[in-house]
Amino acid sequence: MDDRDPRDEIERLEAQIDELAARLESCRKFILVARIGIVAGAILLAAILLGAISFDPRLLLAAITALLAGIVVWGSNDSTAKETAKELAAAEADRAALIGTIDLRVVAERPTLH
Repeated sequence: MDDRDPRDEIERLEAQIDELAARLESCRKFILVARIGIVAGAILLAAILLGAISFDPRLLLAAITALLAGIVVWGSNDSTAKETAKELAAAEADRAALIGTIDLRVVAERPTLH
């Protein structure tokens, strides 16, 4: 950052921030789908175990799979989302610090033409 123009670094950081925000949103969507899978699997498993649905090994396997897959996807994306949020906060702090180093000039108010 010594010889480079801070504006170039700010532009790079803004692109990184956009990428991290997209990754964070993707993680949130996967977490939502995982929660739905967990709830669906748990309801199906409870219905089978309580006799509301007649026992079928395929349904039992589907319920257990949905439950376990949901837990795995949720945990994986939750940790990725936390890491991404930390990276996003750091990039935003770096951008704010760089913006603070720029000698901004005040534009005097000009009369409007209409």
